[in-house]
Amino acid sequence: MTKLTMKLLLGRGLPKSTHLQELKTLNLSKLHLRAQDLDLKLFSQLEKLEELDLSDNVLSEVPSGLMLPRLRVLNCSSNQLEDVTSLRQFPCLEQLTYEDNLYLTISDNYKVMYLLPNLCQLNSKDVRSLANQVRLVNTTELTRRVHSHWEKNYREQLPETPSAASIKSVAGHFVKSAVLGVKYGANSLKDFTKWRVQQIAEELIASLLTPEKEEDGAGGDRVLALPVLRSSSKRKHMCEVEFSQGSPSKKPQKNHHSPMPASPISRRSDHLQATPGKYNRTPDSPRDRNQNERAASIQDTPRKRERSQVHTHGWQPAKRSHQDLKEEKTLQAGEELLEEWKGLSATPGKKGKSKEVVHLEPHHFLQCHSRENSCEDFKTQLWACAFQPHLEDASGKESSERLFATVATCGGDSVCVIDCETGKVLKKYKVAGEEFFSVAWTCLAMVDMEGRRRKFSVLAAAGRRGTVKLMHVKANLCYGEIKAHKKPISVLCFSPTQETFLFTGSYDKRIILWNIGVPDSDYNFKASQLLTLETSSVPLRLSLVPACPDHYLLGACEDGCFAWDIRLNKQEGRRPFDFEFQFPVYARKDKDNNFRMVDGLAVLNQDLVVSKSCMQGSMYLWSWGQSLKTQAKKGSKKVNAAILAELQWSDTQLPYLTLSTCPEEGRVFCGDEKGSVWLYDLSHRTQKKDPSVQKVAPSQILNWPYLTTKGQKKQVNGTVINSVAVDPTFKYLVALTDQNIIAIWKIM
Repeated sequence: MTKLTMKLLLGRGLPKSTHLQELKTLNLSKLHLRAQDLDLKLFSQLEKLEELDLSDNVLSEVPSGLMLPRLRVLNCSSNQLEDVTSLRQFPCLEQLTYEDNLYLTISDNYKVMYLLPNLCQLNSKDVRSLANQVRLVNTTELTRRVHSHWEKNYREQLPETPSAASIKSVAGHFVKSAVLGVKYGANSLKDFTKWRVQQIAEELIASLLTPEKEEDGAGGDRVLALPVLRSSSKRKHMCEVEFSQGSPSKKPQKNHHSPMPASPISRRSDHLQATPGKYNRTPDSPRDRNQNERAASIQDTPRKRERSQVHTHGWQPAKRSHQDLKEEKTLQAGEELLEEWKGLSATPGKKGKSKEVVHLEPHHFLQCHSRENSCEDFKTQLWACAFQPHLEDASGKESSERLFATVATCGGDSVCVIDCETGKVLKKYKVAGEEFFSVAWTCLAMVDMEGRRRKFSVLAAAGRRGTVKLMHVKANLCYGEIKAHKKPISVLCFSPTQETFLFTGSYDKRIILWNIGVPDSDYNFKASQLLTLETSSVPLRLSLVPACPDHYLLGACEDGCFAWDIRLNKQEGRRPFDFEFQFPVYARKDKDNNFRMVDGLAVLNQDLVVSKSCMQGSMYLWSWGQSLKTQAKKGSKKVNAAILAELQWSDTQLPYLTLSTCPEEGRVFCGDEKGSVWLYDLSHRTQKKDPSVQKVAPSQILNWPYLTTKGQKKQVNGTVINSVAVDPTFKYLVALTDQNIIAIWKIM
């Protein structure tokens, strides 16, 4: 596209008689504009322009020199902005919107609040109070710390009457030292803090030189050129994944027309309309269950993300005001809200008597991942949940912090931490534009400022941006992030024996082992990459083999089930898989080879593994140890899985319905496409296959209840259960759905 011209403006509906000098509103959205396409000479004529819409373009920056002295409203949503400092050229700006710019962070929000003195609304939120705090309180504290840093470390290096030359000699070192050494605020704001510290440090140097400049006016021009530190640029080639409108084939074609790559695998439930998510199931991007449509390819133009309001980038303690009860609404299955409970499908006449059957009472039904805090959001897809592990003190006793069953859930742009007993959302963490796909817990031992070693729980969360967020939940703090992959992260898994070892599986077809380190008392930490495991497709589930957790990692992928040697005493930093497990369902092939997709995997005990393949209609219980004995010949990578039992399950073609296990109770759980949870009691299964049993029926099926919202007539019917988890003490069962509902049952 050439420079923006009057001819282009006329094409947007402006009358030919329009005088640019009188124009007050201009809409330039959806023109595929780049920064170089904006004609500065033309914009210099827009002296009275008050509102400008540049949304849905490909701008990497807002060029300096646009000369719009009266601009009050600016919309830069859905672009590729990397920096916001050029917006200081619009001092009259009151309303600014730049949602859906992947490279902008919360630090950029703080920058514009500081740079724009009249800013009232940022991304549709009133920021006047916060902006005043940034301009006054934040600046005052940073100025105090920078001046203290100067007095403590550099003032003594100057003579009693310093000259310009002596100040120059320490100026560069001082600015760099201040940027690195002055700390203030949350870790998520470190880029903003460094930016402001650099400015304040340079202003301090300039103020010291002012007398010198005045004295030199008569005798000569002695102007000090202060060193300018360039902040590291944001990754320009970071992969932005957009979700397409077609049913992608397994190996999507390259998109030659769009600047964004093709989307991850999509799927659909015919009766749902869902927002873009991990595996899209929207009507305009289906993965149809009809086999005739499964081979459809990705369309060339990826669909734009739905815009969402920017929320505070940090932990938000749950509030129980009337408004927040709408946000974290409980569709409780009690007398008030539950009109009919369908009950449990168990052995007829033996309900509550069979040892295999457990009694579950509906406890809480929460809607806490809503977009824009809307109580009408039944579209956000929820993907993963994990219970907080037990904490033990130095003596090995359970910490008092573990007083209730706490579960972390993720979906949409948020991660929630919930008390299963009360149904309260204890913490809520949001990142605008993110889509969280996976969460995982670990326990770290941090040495506090008094030298005492204390254990605390760390929650890791990741999704479409390829970045792992690390959160100290009890301290209400996201203390760091790891830029792990350039493509979305599909799964996270901590090692049960090495608490700092984190495996990340991504759409870049790699699994990376990270050492996330242990933060110090100031939450400084250092993460390092230890190992890269190569896959031929996207990893969907990961699990360490309990019998040898430091030796083998199991991975369920889109084209099979694999095992990798993860020992660090080997030399290779990048490794292919060691074994590929073969299952009987692989014989049922179609043109897309869908039966090789293993979309469920969990370990039941030291030796037993449960897995399922897409469209299998059942699950396999198999032995890790016996499978390795079936290796055809030494050196062969193909291993026949030693199937001990086949578990009857829903005959659905819908993929990515995650199964889980409760090893302490010997039970298996898996949701289906109708809102039911299938429960299996395998506590009495032996290590040998029973040839007389073709398929093991579920112990019981937990059906989706009839739900209505409080004070409304809206009915919530059965929905797709994406994930199920049970706490280790076997007291609560949590199920995540495609309709933004977290279902919690209490096990009696």
